[in-house]
Amino acid sequence: MIGVGLAAQLIVAAATILLSMAMPSTHRSLAAGLGVAATGLVGVATGWLALTGSHGSISLPTALPLDPLTLAPTPLGGFFMLVIGAVAIVAGVYAIGYVHGPSESRTSWMSLALFVVSMQLVPASADVVSFLLFWELMAVASTVLVLTEHARRPAVRTAALWYASMTQLSFFLLLSGFAILTAEAGSTSFSAFSITAWNSTASNVAFVCLVLGFAAKAGVVPLHVWLPRAHPEAPSHVSALMSAAMVKLGVYGVFLVSTQFLVSGDSWRGLLILALGMVSAVYGILQASVASDLKRLLAYSTTENIGLMFMAIGAATLLKAYGTAGIADVALAACLLLVLAHAAFKTTLFLGAGAILKATGERDLDRLGGLGARMPVTSITFGIAALGAAALPLTAGFVAEWVLLQSLIHGAGSTNRILAIVMPIAVGAVALTAGLALMTFVKAYGIAFLARPRSDGAAHATEGSFTMRVALVAGAALVVGLGLIPGLTGHAATLAGGLAGIHAVGLGGIELSAADAVLDPAWLAVMVSAIALPVIAVTVMVARRRPRRAVDLAWGCGGVRVSPRMQYTATSYAEPLSRIFDDSLRPERDVIVTHSTEARYLVERVQFRQKLSDVFESRLYAPVIGLAQGFGGAARRLQNGKIHFYLAYSFIAFLIVLLVVSL
Repeated sequence: MIGVGLAAQLIVAAATILLSMAMPSTHRSLAAGLGVAATGLVGVATGWLALTGSHGSISLPTALPLDPLTLAPTPLGGFFMLVIGAVAIVAGVYAIGYVHGPSESRTSWMSLALFVVSMQLVPASADVVSFLLFWELMAVASTVLVLTEHARRPAVRTAALWYASMTQLSFFLLLSGFAILTAEAGSTSFSAFSITAWNSTASNVAFVCLVLGFAAKAGVVPLHVWLPRAHPEAPSHVSALMSAAMVKLGVYGVFLVSTQFLVSGDSWRGLLILALGMVSAVYGILQASVASDLKRLLAYSTTENIGLMFMAIGAATLLKAYGTAGIADVALAACLLLVLAHAAFKTTLFLGAGAILKATGERDLDRLGGLGARMPVTSITFGIAALGAAALPLTAGFVAEWVLLQSLIHGAGSTNRILAIVMPIAVGAVALTAGLALMTFVKAYGIAFLARPRSDGAAHATEGSFTMRVALVAGAALVVGLGLIPGLTGHAATLAGGLAGIHAVGLGGIELSAADAVLDPAWLAVMVSAIALPVIAVTVMVARRRPRRAVDLAWGCGGVRVSPRMQYTATSYAEPLSRIFDDSLRPERDVIVTHSTEARYLVERVQFRQKLSDVFESRLYAPVIGLAQGFGGAARRLQNGKIHFYLAYSFIAFLIVLLVVSL
């Protein structure tokens, strides 16, 4: 059945590509969107079969003197196929109603189908050549999708250039790492990597190359610079696929390398991954908390979430190095639960941001507001997803971060000095990110959906199409559903990672025997209801006794407060935080005061501008780019169009070759 499922994925994806080419524009979105959803559905079925222990493969011979291309998903690969397929189903249904105009081109739909199937076949690959082939197909298809609206907005081309550069850097690092492993193991098969004893310096170099290559695709700091550029400029259903599915393949790669390929007792490997994760988690949510562009905020939030996943893998690697295998399994389970939770709530958030953009034409939170009454379905589903992103109870995000904290807290109880120092720091990092995440999504939801609209687009916004609403409801249901049945998700994580000490208890509860901890969502739901229901009841009673009145003028400190300009904006909400972390964020502020022409002591207008740039981009990448441009400018002088100079270059090169050979 695994082989049938893999073949069906290829067939359905090929049919979707053909439909995208042949269908007229009036029916193209419906046919192609359903085809993408069907591709995802087949991927879910195939992934579930692999996760539950079914075996099967497809082998394709090549003309190269290498092993044949082999697709044979393991339980871990099946887990990621299932997650990617589920995101593709929701995004495909959403795209039916969302895609119009430039996004409706044949090229975009064809690229979307290729993007989905290549993402699903990356974790199904069983050898290096297959893996890199589908990895590159995924990169090329996603680059084309990022460029969808390049004709209308110049920023799209810049974002695509950054994305293409970083994804090719990722490919180069992966190619280097896998080349070393292939030379050492004498085979391109992943099964050969798993049985080879790795104790050489070459294996350490391969480990660093592979981790950095996968980190670049995952958007880990400092290799994250493409993410806040590409996500805002891509169509929203593509942003959802990239953030909720594609970046997870970077997590999959690091999980694979650290737990199956290059398993060793070296603690520095765990420290490297843990450090990358902590920096990414804190820096990502800090940037998200001060961002006013909604999709840029969500992109930086993805960096934070990926950082938490890297922290879980790093903690597990470190714990195993010091003989604490039971708690290490809990950390690995936390990583896989974070993958599930992030896929659910980040898909819903990006699709909700797309519904807002389509209805208002705005991404800037400072120009939104009042959408709760105008877009009720988007408001409710976005709010539920925001609760998941903030890791509040009864959501998948809460379950995943609870398991992560259990592993870090119990890992800190070890008598080993390194664990006793590192694990509390990691707990502090998770606590800081959780607090900032709550603040970030209170800002995102409150500024966008509450109060009065701050622009004409927000004032005249309407709800999205039927398929868009169906996709949003499905995503929000997954956020809550996965939070209410952590036993099932924990069992899936156990099967995927081959873990021990994680059991289902009660009505969907989860027990971590290694950490002596139990989470029962049924009792948690009772507690939440006991707190929330009285508040809701009192609010309803008061509202009925004192009906709402519409008034034209409201007295407030001697002024009439009816203008949206009197409300908090996203920028003003985050102002205290940007001052606290001024040294890290480096904001550029400018206050322009315009005086009256009659008297210089009378102020006619005050303008405040604040620009927040990425510190890593301005301090790390800008000098490197400047150096490369300077080198290119100097090298250009060599190409002066004079033939005798070119002959001299050839002669000098020939002399250098002779000198090297003779020595």
